[in-house]
Amino acid sequence: MVNTPSYDPLSTPLLDNHVEPINQVERTQEPSFLAQSSRRGSQQLGHLQQDSHGSSNSLPKVLSSRFHQHSVYGDHDDYEDDENEDEDEDENDSSETQPVLMNKSSRSKSFNRRSPRDSAYDRCIQHVHLEEEDIELTFTGYRFLQTWVHLYYIICLMSGGIIFLLGRWMPRRYLSFVAEKCSMNQADSVVVENEWGQMATETVFTKYYGGPIGSVFSPEQMEGDDDEYDAAGQTVLQNMRYFDYQYIRFIYNPLSKTFMQNSQWKDPEWTSAAKCERGLGRETHQERAMVFGSNIIDVQEKTVGQLLVDEVLHPFYIFQVFSMALWFVDDYYYYAGCILVISTASVVTELIETKKTMRRMREMSKFTCNVKVFRSDIWRYIGSDELVPGDVFEMTDSELSVFPCDAVLMTGDCIVNESMLTGESVPVSKIPVTEKALQLLDLSLSNIPSDLARHFLFSGTKIIRARPGAPAPKKALRTDDAEYGMTQAPRGLAMVVRTGFNSTKGSLIRSMLFPKPNDFQFYRDSFRFIGVLACIALCGFFVSTINFIRMGVPLKLMIIKALDLITIVVPPALPATMSIGTSFAIARLKRSNIFCISPTRVNIGGKINCMCFDKTGTLTEEGLDVLGVQCGDSDTKMFGNMLNNVEEVHFAPDSMQDKCTSLLHAMATCHSVKSLGGELIGDPLDLKMFDFTHWILEEGGLGARPSSVSETAHRSGKGQEGGIVSTVVRPPGAKKFNLNEVLTHHPRELSESVSFLELGIIRCFEFVSSLRRMAVVVKKLHNPGMDIYVKGAPEVMTDICLKDSLPSDYKERLSYYTHHGYRVIACATKSMPTLNFVRAQRIKREQVESDLTFLGFIVFENKLKPTTTPVITTLTNARIRQVMCTGDNVLTAISVSRECELINRSKEVYAPRFITGDSATEKSKIVWENIDDSRMTLDPITLTPAVANESYINHGREFPSFTDALNDYALAVTGDCFRWMVDFAPTSTLNRMLVKGQIFARMSPDEKHELVENLQSIGYCVGFCGDGANDCGALKAADVGISLSEAEASVAAPFTSRSNNIECVVKVIQEGRAALVTSFSCFKYMALYSIIQFTTVSFLYTFASNLGDFQFLYIDLLLILPIAVFMGRTEAYPILSPKRPTANLISKKVLTSLLGQILIQGCFQATLFFIVRQQPWYQPPKYERGAKNIECYENTSLFFLSIFQYLLVAIVFSVGPPYRKPMSSNRPFVFITVGLVTLSAAMALFPPEWLSRFMQLLAIPLSFRVFILMMAATNLGLALVSEHYIFPIIASFIGRKLNARKKSKSDQNAFPVAPTSREQARMQIDPMGSTLNTPLMSPVLSEHPGRRDNVKVVNKGTKIYKEVEDEMRREAKL
Repeated sequence: MVNTPSYDPLSTPLLDNHVEPINQVERTQEPSFLAQSSRRGSQQLGHLQQDSHGSSNSLPKVLSSRFHQHSVYGDHDDYEDDENEDEDEDENDSSETQPVLMNKSSRSKSFNRRSPRDSAYDRCIQHVHLEEEDIELTFTGYRFLQTWVHLYYIICLMSGGIIFLLGRWMPRRYLSFVAEKCSMNQADSVVVENEWGQMATETVFTKYYGGPIGSVFSPEQMEGDDDEYDAAGQTVLQNMRYFDYQYIRFIYNPLSKTFMQNSQWKDPEWTSAAKCERGLGRETHQERAMVFGSNIIDVQEKTVGQLLVDEVLHPFYIFQVFSMALWFVDDYYYYAGCILVISTASVVTELIETKKTMRRMREMSKFTCNVKVFRSDIWRYIGSDELVPGDVFEMTDSELSVFPCDAVLMTGDCIVNESMLTGESVPVSKIPVTEKALQLLDLSLSNIPSDLARHFLFSGTKIIRARPGAPAPKKALRTDDAEYGMTQAPRGLAMVVRTGFNSTKGSLIRSMLFPKPNDFQFYRDSFRFIGVLACIALCGFFVSTINFIRMGVPLKLMIIKALDLITIVVPPALPATMSIGTSFAIARLKRSNIFCISPTRVNIGGKINCMCFDKTGTLTEEGLDVLGVQCGDSDTKMFGNMLNNVEEVHFAPDSMQDKCTSLLHAMATCHSVKSLGGELIGDPLDLKMFDFTHWILEEGGLGARPSSVSETAHRSGKGQEGGIVSTVVRPPGAKKFNLNEVLTHHPRELSESVSFLELGIIRCFEFVSSLRRMAVVVKKLHNPGMDIYVKGAPEVMTDICLKDSLPSDYKERLSYYTHHGYRVIACATKSMPTLNFVRAQRIKREQVESDLTFLGFIVFENKLKPTTTPVITTLTNARIRQVMCTGDNVLTAISVSRECELINRSKEVYAPRFITGDSATEKSKIVWENIDDSRMTLDPITLTPAVANESYINHGREFPSFTDALNDYALAVTGDCFRWMVDFAPTSTLNRMLVKGQIFARMSPDEKHELVENLQSIGYCVGFCGDGANDCGALKAADVGISLSEAEASVAAPFTSRSNNIECVVKVIQEGRAALVTSFSCFKYMALYSIIQFTTVSFLYTFASNLGDFQFLYIDLLLILPIAVFMGRTEAYPILSPKRPTANLISKKVLTSLLGQILIQGCFQATLFFIVRQQPWYQPPKYERGAKNIECYENTSLFFLSIFQYLLVAIVFSVGPPYRKPMSSNRPFVFITVGLVTLSAAMALFPPEWLSRFMQLLAIPLSFRVFILMMAATNLGLALVSEHYIFPIIASFIGRKLNARKKSKSDQNAFPVAPTSREQARMQIDPMGSTLNTPLMSPVLSEHPGRRDNVKVVNKGTKIYKEVEDEMRREAKL
């Protein structure tokens, strides 16, 4: 979290949208914070970075749903979307937002000292960045003025509540009237505003604390070095001032004069496991309970009254109440009564559903249990809600089945199910934390790194198995334990680090309670269009008012009728209608075992133009089959023959026997496989590898921590209770491992025997993604010393193996396997004859993984899933870019990509290689080489085939055309190269890599996340599909994340598919497109329905007439309601179209269609209006002052025509292929439409006399009734022809004109000197300060030496990737 105090702005924009009320809060007394002066009290904290956890006692009062973000000093520029007219609908992005640049460098932990004489020492405005939610907050301190508060309520009463409503909807006006801004230390309330303009007011509470300030804030939140922190940390904080926002607690730091989160707090004493195991004392527990609150995730339910007020006082409901009141006054009792009943039922239904959802959320999140904790040197049972950071509890307690908090494992080991958090269905093993990991533990990180996650116990995860560590020495046990039923049995211990809403589960619950507002362009445009309708209504209001004045209509009736136009033009049900398509899409996805927890992402799924896939388990089968092993031959110094099964390994040639045996031992021990209930669980690759050996695995009852092994025990020959060896493996038929026999007998006294072959895993160095390898220390029965086995990526094994142990054909053999799509794991070993048990626990990883003897390769067959290739082909045909993002070898990834046709087999692929330096060195040099011919390279700046290749390309047999080679190639980027490109490469080069890169290999989980964000920053709407384990960050960052998991729903991604293949991707995109098109259709239908009715009423207003009460009822209830509901039921089209649907309501196609249909319907009504007046039987209406004057020939004729127009417009806007199935497939819609057309035709042609009186219709000749039906049929035909043929031509013509105009302007502003060669094109994007072409590449105009600051570009409206493609295409022609 970054806290940035700043001055109060001189002026702020007003809020025009609706908000909830700001409740008056009691003013707190101005506290005295410090009991003693601090020499750092005059220093001002500039920037801090914290995590985004916290707790709250009540749901926040959201004061505004949406308004423009403002910056105090103009930190963020406001841009207008200038892409209202695109070349085609594919130009519109899914979630196009306004371009805002936020430099993440401001989020780093940098500290600025300020002078004690700084006049702005304590500011009233503070900027905060919540790292985990990745949102910006602005805090403003306010002090309410009680006199003005009372005056405000008096004015509200006098105005009949109108001022109160305006205060809710315009909180800035309200605040400026009843409160004044003040410094944070004097504020009794803080107004919190997020980057979307939503506001909430929170009361500042004050309570006595009396503890050191260092127990509230971490060293990173305090200025200065460690010595200064030690001094300041002892300063006593007498009173603690705090407020809770969205269950996040912010506490006032009197030293920095800012409110800070305390969720990242870490005790400075957490440096070693021994210190952590001491537990807490009573006083320390009380202090921390006051600071961190209860360890409970309790979602507070709003009362029925609160929900009712929030719902009823929404602007749309207020507008509906106003409309109903107006209708009652205008004597439309039946119509108003029906709408009142429907609205009441809608509100009640909404309240019930909201209440159920909140109750279900509360039941899901709230969890308490009894926990055995070590507090005040005594083991005792307490409720889990009493846990605080630093508490030590027994995780092996039989009553504990779910972890109630975030903790680190101290002793023992356990296996947990984390599917609720990550979507990973495979159980995860946890091991005791090391001192190094404990020191590196950073609770400010939004995601715990994978290297630390193996020690971290997440709140809410289920315990599958828990085993204790070695018991404590008897002298450390207290006799008091006996009264609690304690024995001297060993325990598995864990220490609490985060509680309540600060925990990982709490953070996920908060993300569901307070999702980020959807900035989808369609929704923004829809509200703008409602504003346009409101303007039309105002125009009609003034025109009708003038007409009524001319006719001498009474003032009361004139006002009522004029206001009635506004209720007609702006339909209150419009927002609800637009969500119908999404609801149907979610229901269809659920039937396909695809679950959605974020409905707003459904429509965005229809705009995906870049789909990223994980490889293993997503594109390929989860369980890889072992093709065989291949060891080095000591005679030839090369690889021997492939050994396809374990029997061939046993009977390998003598020159390979030693290495084959050692390789078999490595496969049996170097893994993460565990035994649970007689069933082996673990990583699928490890399981396949262990199954290949046919060995037996057994686990002991105890998991040892390094410190539990004593030198004395080893020398005396007496082992402790518990297991030093927690896992043993042996071949079938071998005698079991007896540890006491090993410890009590000298190795020379034991005879070697195959029947006694058993290997005990003494210590395991888990797999680390940055090292790409794992290692084990193994004890062989009857053998002195121990053996080391290491397995990992072949690329890294060459650095830790003895060079003379590597076969001479190492690279060639590896290249062969990876080029053919096999996954290769390398194994190595070394023997340490002098290593004993104690030293094995103390040895460092660097010592273990060095000077190894290479053993051989384990070759896995990477089989594609049967559905992978068809899905990739479908996406390719739909022109959706596919990207593979994997942790596997780059050549293997390329081979799999070609096999599944993600990359065309004829396409050239270039991969990077460091010539000098590495990913952390700025001056490193990278060469991009063709994987099939290293002579072919890319220019390092333009990433286009180098000029030196031209002669070879032109004359080579495989490359007949230089131009083809320039255009048809892809990049396969490695993780280290990606890291260097992001940190140091010119922005233009980085963007070109992102555009041309189709394979990203050896990518860590964080790099996958960063890749998604970078693709989004250049304009792609990105989807990501993965297994939900290491892909959590990327799944959450993507516009549409799809997790393949057996869980019904996982919080790891918006979508979770229970089918373990990527067919769900096509389904999500299809349903997204159908939902998006349905939203457009419903919106256009409701808008045109309003305009048609507005047109009818406007014609009738010319002589003070109107539609009748039951005429309105027939139109709104019998026609519009069922049509609007069932129109969205049409299913998605089974074939993906190459063209994506538009998300821009202001696009040429949509506006042309909407305005054209308005014109057509209006012209037909105008024609009928004038024709009916020319008929011989026509009689002018008799105007009666003060009467409704409903019964007239104009009313009857326009009513008959308009009811058919409502139906025909529904038919016209029922879009079918290529995004939805034909309208005929929607049987309920067809039946209802046919039925309503039949009913309306019968009423128009042969109305019974009672129906005519009931509907207030006049009798007109049958021939004219038939003429009206013929007009309706002609209207339908013209509307359909125009919608499908005429309007697209007009839209295309307008688009060409606009594009020509834009091109003309761009040519006038273009740089006068055009490049004449490819070298000049390269110089255009020279990183040394040239900005000639940079605006096309990125909003960053220049590069500076050193590591690039990560820039968050919220600029999806600008298609940088298209500009990059056009730029590279132009360069290829030079």
